[in-house]
Amino acid sequence: MNAAATHPDLEALLEQVKERNPCEPDFHQAVAGVLDSLPPFLKLNPEFSEARILERLVEPERQIIFRVPWVDDEGIVQVQRAMRVEFNSALGPYKGGLRFSPSVSLGTVKFLGFEQTLKNALTGLALGGGKGGADFNPKGRSDGEVMRFCQSLMSELYRHIGPDTDVPAGDAGVSEREIGYLFGQYRRLTGTYAAGVLSGKSTDWGGALVRDEATGYGLIYFVREMLAAEGSDLDGLDVVISGAGSVAVYAVEQANKLGATVVACSDSSGYVHDPAGIDFDLLKRVKLDEGGSLADYASERDGDATHHADEKPWSVKCDVALPCATQNELDEEDARAIVDGGALVVAEGANMPCTPEAVRVLNDGNVLFAPGKASNAGGVVVSAYEMEQNATKNSWSAQTTDDRLWERMRKIHDEVRETAAEFGKSQTDYSAGANVAGFRRVAAAMLAQGVV
Repeated sequence: MNAAATHPDLEALLEQVKERNPCEPDFHQAVAGVLDSLPPFLKLNPEFSEARILERLVEPERQIIFRVPWVDDEGIVQVQRAMRVEFNSALGPYKGGLRFSPSVSLGTVKFLGFEQTLKNALTGLALGGGKGGADFNPKGRSDGEVMRFCQSLMSELYRHIGPDTDVPAGDAGVSEREIGYLFGQYRRLTGTYAAGVLSGKSTDWGGALVRDEATGYGLIYFVREMLAAEGSDLDGLDVVISGAGSVAVYAVEQANKLGATVVACSDSSGYVHDPAGIDFDLLKRVKLDEGGSLADYASERDGDATHHADEKPWSVKCDVALPCATQNELDEEDARAIVDGGALVVAEGANMPCTPEAVRVLNDGNVLFAPGKASNAGGVVVSAYEMEQNATKNSWSAQTTDDRLWERMRKIHDEVRETAAEFGKSQTDYSAGANVAGFRRVAAAMLAQGVV
């Protein structure tokens, strides 16, 4: 089913989005997925349609595109393109990561910003939605090159951000190193120590404990709540994870702590199958500390760990599948393999990693499915906690932050289930519940603030 089948106005709106944003299929997909969930809500709340809230919501408030010239170690001037999409500020300052990757495009950033708006709304915190990035690849670049690029980027971006305006964070390709260089240039240009202007900082100078772990931990906490609602838990279950960045690595750690066995994970080289369970310490060292591949993990791991080059991990039988790599990585064929393997839960650790066809297969196969805007909200939750600590010039213990993260993920889970049931869906329709709950909060704020 799609929105067009039940609400002609939504069909027209989706076509308008496609016409105004050509060649941006990820953005079209994200908008279509939300529109599909809204007809029951809009039927009971016509004031949102009358005020044309949706027409305003799908159009970013501001899109900033600029060049980033910088000098490499050979003395050659390089020129990248950077952008920041400040999508919606009805609930608070724009909040969302910066992504450095050759694949970054305006369509990608817009889809991420749209999803971020609803994700941030689901947290219940005072956060608007935004996203940014540049077509710069930090891999293989020296620290000096990365620093010069970040300084050049911030020389333009600083005009548009601030603790109460827009608060970027890290994302793919942007870690503590990049955030440090960006913040240093912001401080130089503005003459202020506005620690709250960026999140994902080092804990030595304003960062929050548990920020690196937050998305992976939060994902596992959300899955735990999904299982608990069905009278089950993670203890004794087998888990398969795609990706081997910080989200996946820390999801492995937390899953292990809760008694699950992560039997496979993947990176760009393929996947590793480790029937005895992925060794978190070895995985973290190989992937996060040394920047190696899962082939290196398999060669160092004692036991039966095997590396499968250039293959996806979804053929490995599991109870819980967690796509944590990138958008649209898990397709219809992968979903069928997951269903055939008897999985109970699929929860997105990345942003929109499941194609619409994959989601339909999972739903038809009675697999519980959680969209990323709900299940991977842990990262932005702890980013908001970092902003709070910066504003009060305070710091929290790791245990305090982790406890508050778990509590916030539980609240998101419960609201999603309750909202789905409120509008005539099954409580297990996490997609509908997340879309409606996020939209309702943003839309109510937009309506209350008039036409802005």
